[in-house]
Amino acid sequence: MAAIKDTTTVPFDALPLDPKGPRGNAWGRFGPKDELGTLNFLTPGVIVEAAREIRTGVRISLDWPLSMPSYPSFNRDPFKQQIILRHPNCIYDDILSFNSQGSTQWDGFRHYANQKSRQFYNGHTTDEIESSDVIGIHTVAENGGITGRGVLLDFAEWAACKSISVSALSSEAITLEQLKQVIKDHNLEFRKGDILFIRCGFTAAYNNLDDKQREAIPQRPSPDFSGVEATEGMVRWLWDQQFAAVAGDAPSFERAPIRGSHADPDFNLHEWVLAGWGTPIGEMFDLEKLSQHCKATGRYSFFLSSMPLKVVGGVASPPNAFAIF
Repeated sequence: MAAIKDTTTVPFDALPLDPKGPRGNAWGRFGPKDELGTLNFLTPGVIVEAAREIRTGVRISLDWPLSMPSYPSFNRDPFKQQIILRHPNCIYDDILSFNSQGSTQWDGFRHYANQKSRQFYNGHTTDEIESSDVIGIHTVAENGGITGRGVLLDFAEWAACKSISVSALSSEAITLEQLKQVIKDHNLEFRKGDILFIRCGFTAAYNNLDDKQREAIPQRPSPDFSGVEATEGMVRWLWDQQFAAVAGDAPSFERAPIRGSHADPDFNLHEWVLAGWGTPIGEMFDLEKLSQHCKATGRYSFFLSSMPLKVVGGVASPPNAFAIF
């Protein structure tokens, strides 16, 4: 499936596009059979322009090891590796077993439905998901991956410079006003089709824990992690920027738990962004080396190369991502 050029500007208040679907959906924007969502923004022209970000050739991996976190939250199984010596020859194979949601990941369109209607992006149902390969993560890989201009909003570094105390291992909201201030202080401007990254400092905080502390994280009564606020203002702002994809370094892009008294139930981000607009959500990206390089150079935009696994009908995938400067 080739990317479809989007020539329309759809105001937020024009949503939903499909009146038969849930609130805020953009189903049909790129056609009734579209499987790429806002990745359609990544046209050849957008990629060529994004390539201008490559000036020094510095490459920074954005993937956390598949074995991290060592004790996954949300009742997910940990990564397993089996190394096999192929007797009688001196040859090794290895067998990997992992949950595609366990470490750094792109959430594909099969991952999260609108919970009330039980419909995924473009109105697909569980019956369709289980009987076909529709909207699988392989479609993203077949169309060049998630490749374009990435922009880092380094909230954790900004907060530290402002002497604002934050904890990525607590249920704390990154507000829209704070993000706007980061944008202003770093003199950033977005383009349609940019890929947004927000750093709250989760992987750094987790790396500093000892084994017992890591084991205790998923045993807490609530999966408390920092992330962006789930509010109408945040949803409107994300829509207005027309990002191709959004990502963060925490286990959930929005503040976790993603439901509760702190979150507006009408503006659950996974429902609006992933299921409603077809915008991939990335989680647990390792943004530490990226943060250091951006701070040292004063450059917070870069060329992103990310190729998900070509698993037919896949729900999610490690990103295999690099920032290139």
